[in-house]
Amino acid sequence: MSVQTPRVHRAARRRQAVYWLYLLPGVIALTAVIIVPFGLNVFYSLHRWKGGLSPMHWYGFGNYTDLLHDAAFWSSFRNSVWMIVAMVIVPTLIGLILAAVLFDYIGKNVGNRTASFLRATYYLPQIMPVAVAGIVWNWIFNAETGSLNAMLHSIGVAHPPNWLGSPSTALPAVMLVLVWIQIGYPTVIFMSALQRVDPELYEAAELDGAGWFRRFRAITIPQIKPETFVITLTCTIAALKVFAPIYVLTRGGPELSTLVPSYYSFLNFFDKSKVGYGAAVATVLTLVIVVVAAVIQLLQNRSARRDEEGVR
Repeated sequence: MSVQTPRVHRAARRRQAVYWLYLLPGVIALTAVIIVPFGLNVFYSLHRWKGGLSPMHWYGFGNYTDLLHDAAFWSSFRNSVWMIVAMVIVPTLIGLILAAVLFDYIGKNVGNRTASFLRATYYLPQIMPVAVAGIVWNWIFNAETGSLNAMLHSIGVAHPPNWLGSPSTALPAVMLVLVWIQIGYPTVIFMSALQRVDPELYEAAELDGAGWFRRFRAITIPQIKPETFVITLTCTIAALKVFAPIYVLTRGGPELSTLVPSYYSFLNFFDKSKVGYGAAVATVLTLVIVVVAAVIQLLQNRSARRDEEGVR
């Protein structure tokens, strides 16, 4: 027995060593895609550098202290709050209502094929290239020849706004486009979540005389809480690092009204050749995303623990 025990331990250690080899591709990918680029970004943010073959000058935390006095930097993060409204709050609420209507009314009274067709239609903007969506919406919002202003002219509006060219209307116009792009994602997730809810819960509630809204509030919303957290987490991260729609529609203007941190970093990196400063903006944005994601994940874990305790 005493001879076999060390052999068993050695065999167990060999098996564990083999298991660690399975993690190797993931570790290599994580290092190549995340750790090394982020480390280089932090390294650049500590220098003054115009890029290319130009000399790098050590600047320490100077780029970060400069950010504290940069009005454009703070404006970009204020606009990020509006991006969260446009990409998280509004699409999640509308997506929840659409999913409930498709599942509870259209799917049951009209047919599942119709519900599936409408669900796919709502999701279409998600798979459409951003460049194509930008061209379409630029045509709609065009101050001179756009369809929106043509419609306003036809109903008697003499001076319709320059939607993407005015600081007062550019941000709401961009937010409208983001809602349009984003709305299909929560709708599809919520449709899948609703199919997971036990029908017997609804039948029992109906027998007790509960109406649709009461069933929706007491059964549907608590049952789809995990999916709601997933949508909130993924959409919040997407809102904080949104870039392509801003680049295609307004390029951060006019007068910084639609500037966001990712585009401000790009602007300093490439247009202004302030690589260190752009890297500092990107580093701060990364840290903000990590903190926000950690807080949402923490809230989700706490909610799951409370649900488990409630079940027990």
